[in-house]
Amino acid sequence: MTEVLVASPSLRQLYQTGRVSQYLLLLACVAAVVGLFASRALVALSPVVGVVAACAQPHLRASLRQGLRLRTVICIGLLYLFLVLSGLYTTELGIWRHEVYRKLPFVVVPLAFAVAVPLNSRQKFGVGLLYVGLATILSITTLRGYLIDPEEANRLINIGHNVPATTGIFHIHFSIMLALAFFFALLMRSSPVAIPTTRWVLLGCALVIFVIMHVLAYRTGLLVLYAMFLFDAIGLVVLQRRFVLGLFTLIVLVGFPLLAYHFLGSVKERVDTTFYDIEHYQTGQDINDFSASKRLAAWETAVLLAREHPVLGVGMADVDQAMLSQYSYYNFGLKPKNWAMTHNQYLEYAVGGGVVGLLLWLLVLFTPFLQPPLRKNPYVIHFLLMMSVANLVDSLLQMQIGFNMFVFLYGFLVVNAEREAHHAAVATA
Repeated sequence: MTEVLVASPSLRQLYQTGRVSQYLLLLACVAAVVGLFASRALVALSPVVGVVAACAQPHLRASLRQGLRLRTVICIGLLYLFLVLSGLYTTELGIWRHEVYRKLPFVVVPLAFAVAVPLNSRQKFGVGLLYVGLATILSITTLRGYLIDPEEANRLINIGHNVPATTGIFHIHFSIMLALAFFFALLMRSSPVAIPTTRWVLLGCALVIFVIMHVLAYRTGLLVLYAMFLFDAIGLVVLQRRFVLGLFTLIVLVGFPLLAYHFLGSVKERVDTTFYDIEHYQTGQDINDFSASKRLAAWETAVLLAREHPVLGVGMADVDQAMLSQYSYYNFGLKPKNWAMTHNQYLEYAVGGGVVGLLLWLLVLFTPFLQPPLRKNPYVIHFLLMMSVANLVDSLLQMQIGFNMFVFLYGFLVVNAEREAHHAAVATA
């Protein structure tokens, strides 16, 4: 009995100082990162832990009021609200109900980061290290699968397949996660929390990921990687006037792909196959066995639907059915099993939500750039620009892993950055 009486004030003190909320938020972040690379169950549980962390905030009402004023929270909340309201004109009520439930983290996760006691710099750095470390380990174990039989792996690449990730992550999302990890590793080296040894480890992780991404020749990941190199080069030269570093970035941007094409069989196979693939679409040949051509056909189909329903779209839950109906009129010679969906998140919102839905999605991605503190935050810039490019070639939010990746990193990086900027502005006012 005495032990209980002694322990209770200690727990109360942890709650009152915000440690309970902070530790729970840290637990949610760790679960999300580990879950992205290895376990769906942990990804599903992390928003629940985040909600508990927010509820454990000792100044819950005040923090909730402040959190609901953040533009990032408002924009992503409006996107979710539009999904809910699209139920008024949807014909696929079953799918709509499932999507409303599945995408509830659109509201929950950003609010958790906006309300719970924020992580300190060491805790955030630790989460970043976990992300980079797991990405590096998983890339190495996946490379092992390639090295067991490189000739067979290159043959598969030649016919449009990919080396599967060790934990079964879909290759598009895995490649984007690796590209993000590469830039996060480089950015984290400049953190005041990083000690010299950690900086060298991060540089090593970045180099390992960079090389392995080329050996595995994941097309989407390399597109995102080099697009970000281009953005960085432009920013260094035009905005920062750092011409030497900008020139070096441009050399990497141009030189390394050429070297990889001539010296890595996997890259050569991927590039040649992609051009051969696209040629089939351009010349009207059979595209049933060509992924890039099927994607181009899907984009053309989606554009037609978006033009037919320009304002509110066909309904967010009706996109797939609308695509199938359009294919029934003109299918590019594709068999029904090869009728591809939008494969572009912008077109997904344009077809499902019209101009309104597309505008709300663009607000989520680009409103942070209207705030100077966020515009100067390198993590925010890299995450949003890389996701903007990735969403040009795939509907990332339609698969659960892509949705979880976006929502978690949006809350962890973007919402948290705006919250810190808001507190800093209040403190100096």
